[in-house]
Amino acid sequence: MKHFIFTALLILLLTPCQAQKIIGFKTANTSKQLSLEKAFEDKISTTNLDAWMKRMSAEPHWVGTEYGKKNVDWMAKQFKSWGYDTEIATYYVLFPYPKIRVLELKSPTSYTAKLTAVPVEGDTYTEQGSALLPSYNAFSTDGDVEAELVFVNYGIPADYEELERRGIDVKGKIVIAKYYGSWRGIKPKLAAEKGAIGCIIYSDPKDDGYVMGDVYPKGAFKNKTGVQRGSVMDMPLYPGDVLTPGYAATKDAKRLERSKAPTITKIPVLPISYEDAQPLLKALEGPVAPNAWKGGLPITYHIGPGPAKVHLKLEFDWQLQPAYNVIAKLKGTDFPDQWVIRGNHHDAWVHGAADPVSGMVALMEEARAIGELAKNGQRPKRTLVYCGWDAEEPGLIGSTEWVEDHKQELQEKAVAYINTDGNGRGFLSSGGSHSLQAMVSEVAEAVIDPQKNVSVKERRIARDLTNGGNDKFELYALGSGSDYTPFIQHAGIASLNLGFGGENAGGEYHTIYDTYAHYKRFKDPELAYGATLAKTAGRIVLRLANADVLPFEFKQWHSTVSEYLEEIMTQCDKMRKEADKHNSLLEKNVFQLAADPTKPFTPPAKKASVPYLDFSPLQNQLAVLEKSIHAISLKNFNELPAKQRSELNALLLKSEQTLTDDSGLPRRGWYKHQIYAPGFYTGYGVKTLPAVREAIEQEAWEEAQQQIVKLAGTFRNFNTHLENILSISGK
Repeated sequence: MKHFIFTALLILLLTPCQAQKIIGFKTANTSKQLSLEKAFEDKISTTNLDAWMKRMSAEPHWVGTEYGKKNVDWMAKQFKSWGYDTEIATYYVLFPYPKIRVLELKSPTSYTAKLTAVPVEGDTYTEQGSALLPSYNAFSTDGDVEAELVFVNYGIPADYEELERRGIDVKGKIVIAKYYGSWRGIKPKLAAEKGAIGCIIYSDPKDDGYVMGDVYPKGAFKNKTGVQRGSVMDMPLYPGDVLTPGYAATKDAKRLERSKAPTITKIPVLPISYEDAQPLLKALEGPVAPNAWKGGLPITYHIGPGPAKVHLKLEFDWQLQPAYNVIAKLKGTDFPDQWVIRGNHHDAWVHGAADPVSGMVALMEEARAIGELAKNGQRPKRTLVYCGWDAEEPGLIGSTEWVEDHKQELQEKAVAYINTDGNGRGFLSSGGSHSLQAMVSEVAEAVIDPQKNVSVKERRIARDLTNGGNDKFELYALGSGSDYTPFIQHAGIASLNLGFGGENAGGEYHTIYDTYAHYKRFKDPELAYGATLAKTAGRIVLRLANADVLPFEFKQWHSTVSEYLEEIMTQCDKMRKEADKHNSLLEKNVFQLAADPTKPFTPPAKKASVPYLDFSPLQNQLAVLEKSIHAISLKNFNELPAKQRSELNALLLKSEQTLTDDSGLPRRGWYKHQIYAPGFYTGYGVKTLPAVREAIEQEAWEEAQQQIVKLAGTFRNFNTHLENILSISGK
């Protein structure tokens, strides 16, 4: 009986370890890896996060500033002390600093915009006066223009369609648009295409101010003087230094003339506060804006044009500035030429406590803990590369220049890139290559949420279910907006973007109020989610670094991409039905009958019919891919002999690259990836299967069919790659 009880207890004790599996690990190595991850988590200190955030965000540190360089030197010193071979990679990039900013309402009344945010009581960081970067939009062109004003809502394509329906033209006018709705750089880009000669962007209190909650300093939200800075570089064309497209901005690099740089805006653009916006909007007449356009200001929102006439004058000091990337490497024991790359930017528009320091200090604490483990004999099998990027804010510049400088080496060695940026209290947000989705799901199940004491995966799924979602843990597709862009979309490196949020709302983004004081009150007061971010990203890094077989899984990739194709096909059917309905109503004079008889009426134009595209090349290739992926899923690659595992990993490392095409996307060849890209008119927002999807959206039907064939070729190449992976198990 005693023997039976002992045996039963032994089974109970051993079963959890035996039952638990990790993607990419041999059974014999699973418990060892989990023990390593537990030891790593035990070393994470919120005290370090707090102290480092206070230090790094003590003064403004945009690209080219003295304090920015002090942060760089300090970070490099820390990495070296933790055992990393550390260098500072310097590039010389164009950066405009504002010299003249004038915005005046000339008629029917007069008003001169203040263009200054006020310091607030209790936050001494906001009192640093001339050290604070003036509010402006980087890579606006210089300009001196005067014209009637037109309110264009968010300034996105749908808003211009509404204006056209109303017979309102912005040609020769200055437009005023609200922030949100799309990435800010789309607003002047689209305005210029429509013929506008200037653009003003303001934060409406309905989206980002007192309608949302109490304003700073009483609450977290944007007060009436706050202004969101930001780049308006045409990043959907290419990110990085505007003068060196596709190659590194080294000291002696050949540079474009500034007048020929295509990513600088065609018209001047300026961001303003809602205090400065109100007199301009109040002076507008013309049609009352649609209900969906109305904001939170105590005025009637009119569209114009006029009678409000404004004068906008901008002039910049265009200089090359050094951008300093901190690159810290910890050489792997077994596979030193396979790199797991982890990055976060360190530059900010002003103090940047939330964006980006909250993410940067989490990365550093993660690197410190792994460095300690390495000193104690637990060095990772693959080389880790920790990166602190400069000049992210003006256009993902530091990371892009480094990737362009090292593209060939990265494509030979990089396993994956893991990105973070700003961080706060709340739920795990995770996007990236869907071949990594299964692995990230496992990690999310292992990390505990500091508020609810359940896994961060369980908490996120609970939130999704509450909001009408499903119970699946899924990665969102990557568009743009942070430093993963050059890795995945240019070099074809599998990438992730991680962060916590959802319970840290506020209006400090890119303003003088993004300070340590604001962060500690409203964002993540105990830095508990900074620690959780370090634990989440750190576990992913350690699994990629130590896996016996790199943890790529393709079944979830296939189901996701199949959904993308189904979306596009459904969209085509919807467009066809809408065009047919529109033309039918036109034939029956329904539009004219519905029009106001007291006002002039111009019937809408007939819509072109939507042809039937042949999607069978994509459907056929996805069917072939499904068979190959199913065959791979039946194999136990983890237990292969070491030589075969090495061959397998060499192929897996390049899987994402087979989803790229050297010719790139139409009219923007810098973007090579055929599955994920930022939208040409969405900026940060992703377009999946972008070449096909955007051709359809633009009703370029011949191009759409050509891109279907091209994408089918990409799928065919990917299948050949998977067949090579499958063949290794038979050796």
